Amino acid sequence: MENNITWEQFMAVDLRVGTIVQAEAFPQARKPAYKLWVDLGELGIKKSSAQITKRYTLEEVVGKQVICVTNFPKKQIGPWLSEVLVTGFEDEEGHIVLAQPQANVPNGKRLI
Repeated sequence: MENNITWEQFMAVDLRVGTIVQAEAFPQARKPAYKLWVDLGELGIKKSSAQITKRYTLEEVVGKQVICVTNFPKKQIGPWLSEVLVTGFEDEEGHIVLAQPQANVPNGKRLI
């Protein structure tokens, strides 16, 4: 089944790279998750919640570059207000693998 989109539709999703600068446990989340602070360059540091506890420790996630959707509405997750969506893929067991650039790029750069 072919489901083509236009360039304009693709560009409507603001996908940018950022570096996780802080991570904390999020015990109030319904599913195991971390609270993340992501440096998105010119957009500033934005908060997110990510269900990545099965594949990443708090210590190892800090410093990783990730790809984020920056133009979703903010989402209240329990007591936490998520400002961006950190993207990833499900592995064969359903655990999230972070979507990352292959090499370091400046924070805030847009995926094109």
